[in-house]
Formats: sequence, structure tokens, C-alpha cells
Amino acid sequence: MSATYLMPTYNRQPISFTRGSGSWLYTQDDTAYLDALTGIAVCGLGHCHPKVTEAIQQQAATLVHTSNLFGIDWQERAGEALCTAAQMDSVFFANSGAEANEAALKMTRLYAYNQGFKRPKVIVMEQSFHGRTLLSLSATANPKAREGFFTLDDDFIRVPFGDIEAIKQAAKDFDDICAIFVEPIQGEGGLNTADNGFVYLEQLQAECDAHNWLFMIDEVQTGNGRTGKYFAYQHSKARPDVLTTAKGLGNGFPVGACMVSGRAKNLFGAGSHGSTYGGTPLASRVVHSVYDVLTNSDIMESSVREGQFIRKTMTDELQQYGISSRGAGTMIGIVLPETMDCSQLVDLARDEQKLIINVTGGHVIRLLPPLNISRNESEQVVERLLNLLKPLL
Repeated sequence: MSATYLMPTYNRQPISFTRGSGSWLYTQDDTAYLDALTGIAVCGLGHCHPKVTEAIQQQAATLVHTSNLFGIDWQERAGEALCTAAQMDSVFFANSGAEANEAALKMTRLYAYNQGFKRPKVIVMEQSFHGRTLLSLSATANPKAREGFFTLDDDFIRVPFGDIEAIKQAAKDFDDICAIFVEPIQGEGGLNTADNGFVYLEQLQAECDAHNWLFMIDEVQTGNGRTGKYFAYQHSKARPDVLTTAKGLGNGFPVGACMVSGRAKNLFGAGSHGSTYGGTPLASRVVHSVYDVLTNSDIMESSVREGQFIRKTMTDELQQYGISSRGAGTMIGIVLPETMDCSQLVDLARDEQKLIINVTGGHVIRLLPPLNISRNESEQVVERLLNLLKPLL
């Protein structure tokens, strides 16, 4: 396959897939690969889930796009379903996680403007990842992603993830903070979790309440059942003012969402924001179909069981080598020794074990299998990982 006419913005692996089914991807010659990454947490219901496929086919044959100049019935229905699941009041549909986060960050500026701030600041976390549009990239910590793009660093204050005292100190040092933006689990940063787990979110909300800041949670990767709750913040008593999500929201169909409640409830009005493609009839029906599957099955409970099985089995087998695991649900990090050379693990897993993984944070194998992965498939993930790692230890 030639990539002659494509911009070289991706370091693509030397493989291409022609079809997928559930937890499996297949090449042209029908070689099967066990997909423990699912498009980077996108196909949470597995590849080509029948109910999502049916929704796409029916809607594609009925009405794809009209624009937001008109009422869109499926958008209303998807909005009600998503806000019900998220315990939020209203939603703006975008086309990606970066767009959803851009909307959230744009909202902080309007919130600050209404309070008389001239150049407000948002607290974000070290090792965070929020997207590649200019404002969401500025909120992102990854120096490789930021290099050369003249990011808007003066608009952000960066503190260590999980350190509530750093938040309190920032409140003393700066008088123009308007919001906190945080991932419940840092996916791209290495599957990082706070030492006190999701209680950290409650502590962040308390600081926002004390200072009248917006409390904003990025659930682009952790949302839509990935951690065993519809949204990861629901493992806590925290309640965000702004909640963003994408990835698993459309099970492969490109769609994102920015939801609001509390202090952010009435910030955007007509003309404040917009998207030509946001919330099309097709995208909205897909969102609703994913919601139907997640809320009318035990998939999220199964995700917790299978994630615990994979994490525990890997830890039991490899803890003697200093290997541990972390995460929640089917958002799994296998933490390798920092001295271990991880540069070839993705290639070795693909070529020798027919297993799709990736490595993030330098030394963390990131597993994001389907929420509905079977026990047999979970056992195969473990077996193939052990076959991969043991000869290297």
C-alpha cells in the first residue's frame, strides 16, 4: 500500500487490516490479530458491533446530514441519553476529543471574561494529554507534541498529577485562575492514577468550589464504560461543571461531546460556538446505539472482571521482575522497569504474538481491549504478553 500522497504525520506500522470482528482484526490474507488496543480506546464494543453496524446502515440510507440550522431528532435523543448517563445538563456535539476539549477550554475564557479577567489561567497536570488543536495542545504536557507550535503556555499553570497541595499553592500564587482541567486517569501519560484514586477528583472539586473555578474533566479516553462506570468520575462523589468525551462514544465513528452543568450551565448561547458536522443525524444515531448497548447489558461489569483478571494475572506472574499493573476496567497499564528497553515491544507483540498493543509513558504497556472481551480472549492476551515479556526479562 502506497502512502505517497499522505502527509507523513504518523509513524505507521508495516501492516494494514481489511476487516474486524469483536476483539479481532484481520489482514488481507485473513491472518487474525488479537486487538488489545481497539483503535486507542475507540472500539469499546469491539469491531463491527452488530447493533452499531445496523444503526449506521439504517441511518446512512435515511439521512446523513442537514446541518445545525435545523432541528435534528437523533441529536436530541442522543443528547438526552448522554446527559442522563453523565448526570450533566446539556451537551455540544463535536467531531473528536480535541474539538470537545477545545470547546471546554474556549468556555473557560468566556467564564473568566464574564468575571472581568483579562488573561485567565487554567490549571492542568504534568503528563497530561488533551489534544492537538492549538489550545488543547497548549494544555497538553507532552513536549514532543508541542515542539515548534508556539503553544499558548501563559494561559496554563502546570502542576503534578495527584498533588492537591500543588493546587492549593497555585491558588495562593495566582489570582487569575478560572478552572482546573484533569483526566481521571492519564492515558497517554502512562496510565497514571492518583495515589488516593478517584478521591483526588473530590479534592479538586472542593478547591474549585472554594475559589469559584470551573471544574472540568477530560474523559475522552476514560468515558463510555472504559473504567467500569459510564464515566470514570462516577467512581467518586465529584461532579464536574464541564465534562468532555469522544473515542468510545461512537465505537469508531468520529464524534465528540462537551457537556456542562453547574457553573458552566448557561455559558454558551446562540453563536458562542458551532460545528458544521457536529451532531449529524448519522453521528447522533451511532451515539444513541452505543448508549443502548452499554445501558442494556452487563458489558461494563464484565469489563471490570476481565480487566481485574488481566492485571492480577500479569502481576502475579511478573512481580518478581519488578513489574506491576494499574488502571481501572479495561484501561490497563503493565508497568515495566524503567531500565527495560521497550522500543521493540510493539513490533515484537504484533509480529511474533499477533497481539496489538502500544507503549506509553516510556515503559508502560497500554492495553485497551474491548469492554466485552471474553475470558478466553483475556487469557490469550495474558498468554501472548507473557510469551513476549519473559524472554526479555
